[in-house]
Amino acid sequence: MHAGKKPSFAQKMAPRVVKQAAYGETLTAIIKKKLMKNKILIEAAAPANASQLSSNKQAGFVRHCANRRLPTEKVLNCLRTQLPSQYELAEVVGKWVWLDVSPAHKPMLAKALWALGFHWNQRRGVWQHPCGRFDPLGSHPTDPRAKYLCYFPADILPA
Repeated sequence: MHAGKKPSFAQKMAPRVVKQAAYGETLTAIIKKKLMKNKILIEAAAPANASQLSSNKQAGFVRHCANRRLPTEKVLNCLRTQLPSQYELAEVVGKWVWLDVSPAHKPMLAKALWALGFHWNQRRGVWQHPCGRFDPLGSHPTDPRAKYLCYFPADILPA
């Protein structure tokens, strides 16, 4: 079939890559150029100590994960020595430690609790520490206080 016998719309249509190759750039070259432009802009906008900041965040996260494996007694001891006012509010539910403190009102406290290995449970509205016993996929549809032994350690051993 000759080019002259093709319908007019078929003659006008050409693959996109062929058209761009005629101008000297392919689609891949254009994408690479845009990516490089974005990378240069991001590097220019980043502070000089960006790598140091990210390594500090990574070290903090590693410490957070390590502290989540601490046993209940050590978590309570850390609370008693480092945050005595929070120790008064601590409740042990099973093996976990719960703190009923809003993170919005005290952001510095939230950072300290997170560093100790606590996490905020939005559904229950409490800070929780798993004390080495956690199942990331498990959840309790009901309140665990109904199933596990609960007590306030400050009532047993004052700070």
